Amino acid sequence: MKNICIVFRRPPHGTPHGREALDLAMLSASFEQRVTLIFVDEGVLNLVAEQSPELIGTRNYIATFKALPFYDIDDVLVCAQSLQEFGLKRSVLNIDAEIAEPELISGRLRQADEVLVF
Repeated sequence: MKNICIVFRRPPHGTPHGREALDLAMLSASFEQRVTLIFVDEGVLNLVAEQSPELIGTRNYIATFKALPFYDIDDVLVCAQSLQEFGLKRSVLNIDAEIAEPELISGRLRQADEVLVF
């Protein structure tokens, strides 16, 4: 079993990167790969609840993050520093995730067999 780490670095709307990363995570997990999701920089915005992307003509895939437990994706890290830079607190996140310091995130990246950045 491979340990795949998917890093969300971009904001959720305006590009397909976030949706593609989420699709890849669920697909990989369905093939019994161990998947870790890491949200850093603008990528933390993918987890903010109560978004309205339809106002800019894009599809709302944010609610799909709630399906992660069904795929046994339990290892979800959100960069504490990135949350602080955006003035966000855990309470605005739409899923349960571990708030992690950059050192912990670096360690998880080193442990991964594959790292994919979106």
